[in-house]
Amino acid sequence: MATLATMQDLLVDELRDILGAEKMLVKALPKMEQAASNPNLKMAFRDHLQETERQIERVQRALERLGVPAQGKECKAMTGLIEEGQEMIDNDGNDAVRDAGLIIAAQRVEHYEISAYGSAIEHAELLGLNEVADLLEETLDEEKRTDEKLTALAEDEVNTVAVMAGNGGAQRNA
Repeated sequence: MATLATMQDLLVDELRDILGAEKMLVKALPKMEQAASNPNLKMAFRDHLQETERQIERVQRALERLGVPAQGKECKAMTGLIEEGQEMIDNDGNDAVRDAGLIIAAQRVEHYEISAYGSAIEHAELLGLNEVADLLEETLDEEKRTDEKLTALAEDEVNTVAVMAGNGGAQRNA
């Protein structure tokens, strides 16, 4: 357990938590891509994997700028979110309905990350660590765009197909 004597200690702890979360997500995204049936959803997960790998590098650079080792810690929140995503992957049933559920699981992750990055940015700015804040802001912007893409994909394609498929459409191919 970390000692939190200063706001910088808290920022370091936050960044290590974020780093652990992002590393867990790198392992989960390929499973989500494989489980998705919608080609655009598959592509969204694939693209976000590449983006997440760059985000890990940014968090590592932020930790290095703070003069601490760039190591993550277990992120219990991400553990739970990924477990919920795995439940969605493991569900039998209609592919289109599963795709809608995968978007829900992915957006829960995005909302967690948006919150985590937003807090870390605020703390970095309070401490006058503008370079760290700038690194994190770049990632926050990406997380927000990913959330918007997922919303658009759900609204424009996936949810409508899921509703139609759920009323007698095709079942998942095993």
